[in-house]
Amino acid sequence: MNNMTNKELLILIGQATAGDKRALETVVLSIQDLVFNLSLRMLGTFPDAEDASQDILLKVITHLSSFKGDSSFSTWVFSIAVNHLKNYKKHMFAKYPLSFAFYGDDIVNGKIDDVPDLTQDVEKSILAEELKMSCTNVLLQCLDSDSRCIFILGTMFKVDSRIAGDILGISPEAYRQRLSRVRKKVAEFLSEYCGEYGGGSCRCERRVNYAIQNRRISPKHLDFTGAKPTEGSVAEVKSAMEEIDGYSQQFAFCQTYQPPEQIKQYIRDFLNGTAFSTVADT
Repeated sequence: MNNMTNKELLILIGQATAGDKRALETVVLSIQDLVFNLSLRMLGTFPDAEDASQDILLKVITHLSSFKGDSSFSTWVFSIAVNHLKNYKKHMFAKYPLSFAFYGDDIVNGKIDDVPDLTQDVEKSILAEELKMSCTNVLLQCLDSDSRCIFILGTMFKVDSRIAGDILGISPEAYRQRLSRVRKKVAEFLSEYCGEYGGGSCRCERRVNYAIQNRRISPKHLDFTGAKPTEGSVAEVKSAMEEIDGYSQQFAFCQTYQPPEQIKQYIRDFLNGTAFSTVADT
């Protein structure tokens, strides 16, 4: 979290809760990567992740005084974010849920050879990479919200079982068992269908035009390939992730991204607006 020590962070949190607006901005911006990437993987699309991230960061701001340091700050933030995202109903896949059966059938039976060139002069290799990142992210939407959250915490953020259990309200043993099951399910799907991360026949470059036709990617809006990867870890919540199964290397698609600039600007506008003054005075 911006390479701050826990002591430095606690000092900033104390200053923020005492009314120091600059300290509060520093605290909130230090967790935006964590919040955005968790939201992106939980919800599936950049626009939905951006909206949810703003909601979560506002919750952190308005509840910051309740943080007492009993856990790490990132664990506390994870708990707020997870509770919000598991109950978030405004995202696209809440309205149009997916399943592994549907996804697999589309890969096998989609009429990919009957589609004209829709690339709009964008290099096909770039569109194929966009599709690969989008597809593997959307794949997670085939999981129920609890399983998706467990997979993301364990595979992407590499949260150890004790901390993850605290975040989710389950025992470390239950978390490890559920994580192993869900990673196996995702790995088996990739192995059967995906030619990029498994042994399947599906190749992103062959499906580019089909994906554009079905509005799964757009040559005009390359969210994944247009986003900047984060540098280093987005959260310090692990000692060392237990190697509970043999699937760790199969999830290289779990890239983290810098959040859109709009989130940072939204927080600054909020802190400088009348809405913050109203919250701060309550």
